[in-house]
Amino acid sequence: MAAIPVNFLTLFSFLALLFSSSHGQLSTNFYATTCPNVSTIVRGAMTQALNTDSRIAASFLRLFFHDCFVNGCDASILLDDTTTFTGEKNAGPNAGTTRGYEVVDTIKSQVEASCSGVVSCADILALATRDGVVLVDKWIVPLGRRDARTASQSAANSQLPGPSSTLAQLITSFSNKGFSAAEMTVLSGSHTIGQAGCASFRNHIYNQANIDPAFATTRRANCPSTSGSGDRNLAPLDVQTPIRFENAYFQNLVAQRGLLNSDQVLFNNGSQDALVRTYSQNNARFLADFVVAMVKMGNISPASSTVTEIRRNCRRTN
Repeated sequence: MAAIPVNFLTLFSFLALLFSSSHGQLSTNFYATTCPNVSTIVRGAMTQALNTDSRIAASFLRLFFHDCFVNGCDASILLDDTTTFTGEKNAGPNAGTTRGYEVVDTIKSQVEASCSGVVSCADILALATRDGVVLVDKWIVPLGRRDARTASQSAANSQLPGPSSTLAQLITSFSNKGFSAAEMTVLSGSHTIGQAGCASFRNHIYNQANIDPAFATTRRANCPSTSGSGDRNLAPLDVQTPIRFENAYFQNLVAQRGLLNSDQVLFNNGSQDALVRTYSQNNARFLADFVVAMVKMGNISPASSTVTEIRRNCRRTN
């Protein structure tokens, strides 16, 4: 992982405090007396997970986003299906593509051993996402989330934007969650790490014009044109630095090397072109804006009517 500048970390600390004070349930010292070692436990587990699998940081970013965008940050995405319950794991945007559940299980078991029944799975997911992106203390995560006792596959299918989304669809999807077009663009920068399967970018590399021809040719080598053939063959979302969190993603867009259609539409003679170009030239600006948007996303709350608890096992209700 790339080192994050100290001024960026200081800014994040200030913004985290600012945003947490505006959220009635979240606090940066929520577990100060009930589970003071939770951050240390999560960080240690994520360090070990990253040493084993460099993709896990991107996987947690995706889990956190897919959780928060469906009825708030309540760990509903972690619930397994049962004979009487259908959760979100097998919704179209999640089935076969979200990962990291076993790492969540490992972290949860370690946290439970230290402070049983205290720390929510939703907070573990928030902390682990932070530690996956950059393993430092300065990224302060407001805590105090609770876990939902239910989930909604239909909401996951309808509310999560897909890889073929147009710019207008992306703007609408994020606007429905209270985000501006600019915040949508900077959050898309999370694609500076991670990979995607052939099925999600096949149409873009074979049938669309807003792509660098040489880049398309490279991607076609591992992604056959026939649907169903090599669907899960992976390619990096950021062709330059696929495991380093910085602004190369936006440089790729300017060069028409966005892997997904939903990436490249951010720079395609549209309303976000100027911002994409700014981020491509200014890494510090990207990181600072990303911080603000991530803290805001982490503050998406479930509906007040949602029945919640602190799950002892993240995969099932108590």
